[in-house]
Amino acid sequence: MAAPDVTTLLSYHRSPHRSAKGGTPGMGNWRRGVDGEDLVLPVPAGTVVKTPEGEVLADLVEAGNRVVVAAGGTGGPGNFSLASSKRRAPGFHLLGEPGDRLDVVLELKTIADVALVGYPSAGKSSLIAAMSAARPKIADYPFTTLVPNLGVVEAGATRYTIADVPGLIPGASQGKGLGLDFLRHIERCAVIVHVLDCATLEPGRDPLSDLDTIESELAAYADGLDEAESDPSLTGRVPLMERPRVVVLNKVDVPEAEELADFVREDIEARGLRVFTVSAVAHTGLRPLSFALAELVEAARAAQPEIAAPERPVIRPAAVGRRGGEAVARVALIQHPSEGQVYQVRGDKPERWVRQTDFTNNEAVGYLADRLATAGVEDELVRAGAHAGDSVLIGEIEGGVLFTWEPTVTAGAELLGARGTDVRVEDYHRRTNVERREQYHASMDAKEEARRQLREEAAEGLWTDPSWQEEHQ
Repeated sequence: MAAPDVTTLLSYHRSPHRSAKGGTPGMGNWRRGVDGEDLVLPVPAGTVVKTPEGEVLADLVEAGNRVVVAAGGTGGPGNFSLASSKRRAPGFHLLGEPGDRLDVVLELKTIADVALVGYPSAGKSSLIAAMSAARPKIADYPFTTLVPNLGVVEAGATRYTIADVPGLIPGASQGKGLGLDFLRHIERCAVIVHVLDCATLEPGRDPLSDLDTIESELAAYADGLDEAESDPSLTGRVPLMERPRVVVLNKVDVPEAEELADFVREDIEARGLRVFTVSAVAHTGLRPLSFALAELVEAARAAQPEIAAPERPVIRPAAVGRRGGEAVARVALIQHPSEGQVYQVRGDKPERWVRQTDFTNNEAVGYLADRLATAGVEDELVRAGAHAGDSVLIGEIEGGVLFTWEPTVTAGAELLGARGTDVRVEDYHRRTNVERREQYHASMDAKEEARRQLREEAAEGLWTDPSWQEEHQ
């Protein structure tokens, strides 16, 4: 859930594994078990929820947006709810179904109308602190800002948000210096502001070269960005490099910086970019800048197409296994890795029934057999060519239940045994392949021994001796 008081995803980096509290079993005297608890994960507005493969599951743009990414399991009915006219006091219950387990990737994309971009220590954090009530960490060393800072600016009747993107360096579009982590925060902005340092003393740097470097990094990032696929909320927006861009020449309060700003202004304006000369420290030139940005934001908001809210789907349970409709189960003969040929049963209902069955309780196993027979699963097995004694697998090869099929023929079996028992599965033991081979060889040895004795008797003439026949009649 997008929460208004959460600003980072740092807590999930430190503790990435989260699980909801499970429920409890029911007890005697018709007492039902306690339901499991919901686990709500608060995230900042602007968080995109993805699968590890990159598929977008949800885009939590506004505070209050929420999505269920892992649904809890359904509790199983107790023995009281399984009672019937034949089974007055069931000695078993149905197990609950497990909840979802999955991995998701949380990616924060800052939602701001204006994004401040530039080299480290260009004065972006100082500028946002001067224009709004935000109080970011400010220091005179590079990469002081590691996460975007958001501020709210009011210019006349216009109110807009502004964010300082952590410093960019050459190669940021290829991920150098955490560049990709920083660049993604500008995807949703309406206006891009280049903050150029007019007081830098680094060799090989000046406002024009800094502007060229940041522009090239933005262009390279935009070329590799498929906005419609990576972020559904950007559909219909102006491409990144076509959005309004403004240049701010900062730190003109430093000696000789104002002269440098006047020197490069004409070249920058020749590129079609509006230029503002400011000092974030001295708070000069901020008012014209704030109103100019307000005009650009208003224009971008007016040009933004209205996206109709998607129609809420009405989900109704589909009828499964109705007469004349789709069968409850599908049966196919497959090759099992360890059991050889087995008949595999697939279907939502049979697989759910298997998950609900406690195989340590014979009465529960008998109840499962009745459900499968009533639903027509045994009929499907017969149509597929299965015979008594064949191996049957319900579910997938990994995690399914494998058993030797014995057709259900005993009617009213639940009336003939004690609670928790079923005469059809009493003393039942599924033979392993080794046991089957041993029994087969023992049977063949017994037959061979019987043949040997017959041959010896025939050789001794016992079958033709009248006295022997009279004694054994």
